[in-house]
Amino acid sequence: MADTYDVVIIGGGPGGYNCAIRAGQLGLKVACIEMRGTLGGTCLNVGCIPSKALLHTSHLFSAAQNEFAALGIKTGKVELDLAQMMGQKDEAVEGLTKGVEFLLKKNKAEYIKGKGKILGKGKVEVALADGGTRVLETKNIVIATGSEPATLPGIEIDEERVVSNTGALSLKAVPKKLVLIGAGVIGLEMGSVWARLGSEVTVVEYLDRILPPADAEVAKEAERTFKKQGLAFKLGTKVTGIEKTKTKLKVAVEPAKGGTGETLDADVVIVAIGRKPYTEGLGLEAVGGKTDKRGVIEVTDHFKVADGVWAVGDCIPGPMLAHKAEDDGTAVAELIAGKAGHVNYDLVPSVVYTNPEIAWVGKNEEELKAAGIEYKKGKFPFMANSRARTNHETGGFVKILADKNTDQILGAHMIGVGVGEMIAEVCVAMEFGAASEDIARTSHAHPTLSEAVRQAAMGVEGWTMQM
Repeated sequence: MADTYDVVIIGGGPGGYNCAIRAGQLGLKVACIEMRGTLGGTCLNVGCIPSKALLHTSHLFSAAQNEFAALGIKTGKVELDLAQMMGQKDEAVEGLTKGVEFLLKKNKAEYIKGKGKILGKGKVEVALADGGTRVLETKNIVIATGSEPATLPGIEIDEERVVSNTGALSLKAVPKKLVLIGAGVIGLEMGSVWARLGSEVTVVEYLDRILPPADAEVAKEAERTFKKQGLAFKLGTKVTGIEKTKTKLKVAVEPAKGGTGETLDADVVIVAIGRKPYTEGLGLEAVGGKTDKRGVIEVTDHFKVADGVWAVGDCIPGPMLAHKAEDDGTAVAELIAGKAGHVNYDLVPSVVYTNPEIAWVGKNEEELKAAGIEYKKGKFPFMANSRARTNHETGGFVKILADKNTDQILGAHMIGVGVGEMIAEVCVAMEFGAASEDIARTSHAHPTLSEAVRQAAMGVEGWTMQM
């Protein structure tokens, strides 16, 4: 006899476990299958959470070395204990994964350890982690299998010297020379960590700029900032191969548009060129599901793959972000329960957790120009913000873009300390269709960094008051 459920979810990452929790809250009988052995997916186990732990501790280490003395704090000799730093990261991950398991149990969602495969409509087979198989029958199947690191042809990742973002989180020693392939979000975050801990970091990027999705003005400011922090950039450059010797790596690079190549020495290479959906071997064909050439599952605008089959998160179109997956999973649970689940992908914020942070939501200037949309902008530098000056954290700015005729906010782009938190204010405003004037006339506590958002909004209409 097969076990019968209202919802069976394949994958226990942010999309899957949030879907399971919400489905449980709505009174549905739900099972969540996860093959990793711990819940939380890439984000919690080898992505968002452990990387933020290292970004935080490496920033404190660097600040203690380079910034505290100027603030009147004498620290004496500051030494790195990498094993302890990695240990506290692992403790945070373990505590949070157990927390997710508790939340599933609290909401009566069954957690099944194993690998799920769709056998047909309403039927999922689980290869159990402790051996054997189990067949689940269900009214609804939700695919939440997430993504995995993308690879470069001809470059073998061994997770020791040539590593993905997973291996980059667990290096046993600080590499003297580190080559980072890819100047996107993951690459810049990992490069920042190891640069602060003492690595000589060279970033190789195929495009002629860093952070391709970001507003160009923000990306330029970020590049200048990272160069000051010691990162070197080789833009418009491609990696053609990596030779391994006993003690070193030889990274062959050449201009992306052709030209004379060179070889970079490295102790470790991090391959951070993005991610790809994890959808192979899922059994999609059994329900008529399709993927594109990248493995992205084709869905309707309400997450449907086929009758009774849904998909969420990194394995479907849209930004590959944990919070987008959370929203997808919640929306699907509500749709299954007969409610009106929906996610506005235009208002999913992006954050780069470097120091300073980088954040954006909505359209950037390049997109608005390409679409022929007339817009106004207001920009305010943290150099003119009283709290930033007090804290000696004056780098960066806030930029607000609004429709020229209606003043409706179209996008916000920020670089500065704490902007990963500040972007939420603009997300809420945009969700309610606010004008820049709405933010400009809303009281913000003084002195706070968030006043920069208000001043930028004032700037849209040309009445910035603190600059």
